[in-house]
Amino acid sequence: MSASTPPSSRPAVTEREAREVAEAAREQHWRKPSFAKELFLGRFRLDLIHPHPVPGDEAAQRGEEFLAKLRDFVETKVDPAVIERDARIPDEVIDGLKDLGAFGMKIDTKYGGLGLTQVYYNKALSLAGSASPAIGVLLSAHQSIGVPQPLKLFGTQEQKERFLPRCARTDISAFLLTEPDVGSDPARLATTAVPDGDDYVLDGVKLWTTNGVVADLLVVMARVPKSEGRRGGITAFVVETNSPGVTVENRNAFMGLRGIENGVTRFHQVRVPAANRVGEEGQGLKIALTTLNTGRLSLPASCVAAGKWCLKIAREWSAVREQWGKPVAHHEAVGSKISFIAATTFALEAVTDLASQMADEDRNDIRIEGALAKLYASEMAWTMADELVQIRGGRGFETAESLRARGERGVPAEQLLRDLRINRIFEGSTEIMHLLIAREAVDAHLSVAGDLIDPEKSLGDKAKAGANAGAFYAKWLPRLVAGPGQLPTSYGDFKHGVDLSGHLRYVERTSRKLARSTFYAMSRWQGRMESKQGFLGRIVDIGAELFAMSAACVRAELLRTQGQNGREAYQLADVFCRQARIRIEELFNRLWTNTDDLDRKVVKGVLSGTYEWLEQGIIDPSDDGPWIADATPGPSQSENLHRPIR
Repeated sequence: MSASTPPSSRPAVTEREAREVAEAAREQHWRKPSFAKELFLGRFRLDLIHPHPVPGDEAAQRGEEFLAKLRDFVETKVDPAVIERDARIPDEVIDGLKDLGAFGMKIDTKYGGLGLTQVYYNKALSLAGSASPAIGVLLSAHQSIGVPQPLKLFGTQEQKERFLPRCARTDISAFLLTEPDVGSDPARLATTAVPDGDDYVLDGVKLWTTNGVVADLLVVMARVPKSEGRRGGITAFVVETNSPGVTVENRNAFMGLRGIENGVTRFHQVRVPAANRVGEEGQGLKIALTTLNTGRLSLPASCVAAGKWCLKIAREWSAVREQWGKPVAHHEAVGSKISFIAATTFALEAVTDLASQMADEDRNDIRIEGALAKLYASEMAWTMADELVQIRGGRGFETAESLRARGERGVPAEQLLRDLRINRIFEGSTEIMHLLIAREAVDAHLSVAGDLIDPEKSLGDKAKAGANAGAFYAKWLPRLVAGPGQLPTSYGDFKHGVDLSGHLRYVERTSRKLARSTFYAMSRWQGRMESKQGFLGRIVDIGAELFAMSAACVRAELLRTQGQNGREAYQLADVFCRQARIRIEELFNRLWTNTDDLDRKVVKGVLSGTYEWLEQGIIDPSDDGPWIADATPGPSQSENLHRPIR
């Protein structure tokens, strides 16, 4: 294929080929311990997270100093109502953030950045995002998944020196992977990068490019054709947005996050120097997934901020709103919601801070912890916001602008609900996160027994796998029978007024039960296990609850030892753990008592038109456009909406 010949069609990919592409992008080995991985295997390694790691004094001082400056800026220079009304962050606010160094929070000081730790970076995102979620997204998309993070992990020294100083102070970056017909299945990626001399020539269309409308630099994932002497495959490139052939064709609008600069970007014969390739050819998906291991922690940070705000508004409102002679907070139906918000906010902050500090220390592999934090926080924050709207009643459904207009406090509860909804989809939907985490959670099993359930493996391979599996399970299974969780004295150092030791014993016992359930399911379904997405999702959700319980207890003990509201922290951890245990028992029950099989039959009926009669009696307000926009490569027919901020 010549550089001037764009691809004529999207790659045809079978289900197996798609899985193989995703599997090849995974980190194949575990070089460091993982608390969550051990938890799914029935081994409660409290020693990996307790005593709770803490930032060093210098890092803490640098972080606190920046937080003070950021707080002053967002309190005095940011008007969230204006951003919501105009659906745009004012240029002067973005310029002010640049001057503050907020775009270089995670960039090393030798490249002009602030060099903040992951812990303080997340605290800064929480603070900025509480003022305006659009600002939190702007900063996190730039640093968590944009140019700085991939270059930090995989860039050459020359690339770091060229691009990181720009990202730290002047340039905005974006990450471009998704396409109109490609979401979480990157094997079908259609954007191409064809080698041509010392350049690559890019052709294709990217969708939902957060920051893409205003970005100066892009990380673009494109497919390099395989040829003699070339590995090819999905590859990462740093692309200058002002390059000829780059066109921002649309600025997308959403139900929430109205101020974000998210668009559609077309590449037509865009020449990119080979020196701008990040990593080797074919490493693009690995770079993307590795970047997301810590990059995903920006979403839990925003969820923590949301929980804190929900708690503040619930407390203030429920104390003044009276019904039937007393404040609504004293009615049990409302009080239980407030208790849930308080306990869950404590747990989300515990999970986020623990995972972030583990990322900073780099002693543990946190690929599962980061994914669990994103999954759990996005789901629980949405529930908390929904409960806040319910507590506020009709005022929760009313916009802040309308409330102000009739003389009441403008509380944007309905906006929070809209803004948070995307977190269950961003950077891996809940459904995809379930599958991703499940794959990592059963990695040990597949490592020793995977060939046994692979229909394409030879009898010799299966025999060898059987021997390996026998040796592994002979040692592993007996350890799932008993453990410290059955000893009344275990974890006694978590007794201080409130007794948290029982919750940790529950986590230890339940992790073994979880591992036994997973093993039983693999034995029962074998190769069909991967299609049991309902079961796998519940297994992951149980693991997430156990991780959150562990983090909550460890954080409570940390705050006690530091003299920071230790008694109250123990109370919140206790309530959260009791709530989590109820959810866990329900999930265990649904492992085996569910409607999964019946659901599949109904789905077949829906798709075949069996229930089409049920859709009668309505008017569909949708228009007749295509479900998926045409993304055929070629020159743009649209005005370039790229809007660099200088």
